[in-house]
Amino acid sequence: METAGSESLRRDVFEKAFSGQRGGLTLRMAPMIDMIFLLLIFFLVAAKWRPQEDFLPVQLPAAGTQPSNVGMPEPLMIYIRPAENGCKVQIGLSESLLIRNDNAEADFSALMDNIQQCLAAQKRVAADPVEIVCDPLVKWEHLTKVYNILLGAGLTNITFATTE
Repeated sequence: METAGSESLRRDVFEKAFSGQRGGLTLRMAPMIDMIFLLLIFFLVAAKWRPQEDFLPVQLPAAGTQPSNVGMPEPLMIYIRPAENGCKVQIGLSESLLIRNDNAEADFSALMDNIQQCLAAQKRVAADPVEIVCDPLVKWEHLTKVYNILLGAGLTNITFATTE
């Protein structure tokens, strides 16, 4: 026979099992979802969707100065053509300089002097463009040495012309 104490204990266990109340901590989702939506609204309102319209990165010249040349200067053309015992290097429209395989050190030194004289005569700066036009029959070592000489002269904007 069952006693009244055991029946009340059974009823308590049954009510706890089906009422959703368990012992320990429970995680309430509603406040967490509210916080997520508040953060989402905050970031949407605080975000910058496009750049500021009243700002242009322009430096205006001082009053009374003459306007400077806005465009880039013409590139300094360097032509490299094959020769019997080396290659010929022509700087712009000046005369060509022969680089011989047997006397390469002295010839490249003379080429460096010619390049520096040409840069000084034309009042060029390191950022001015230089374009190398190389014949396909020129040896790779000659092309790389001319390129290294241009870098050694402080030129930074060196490109190669493509020919077909």
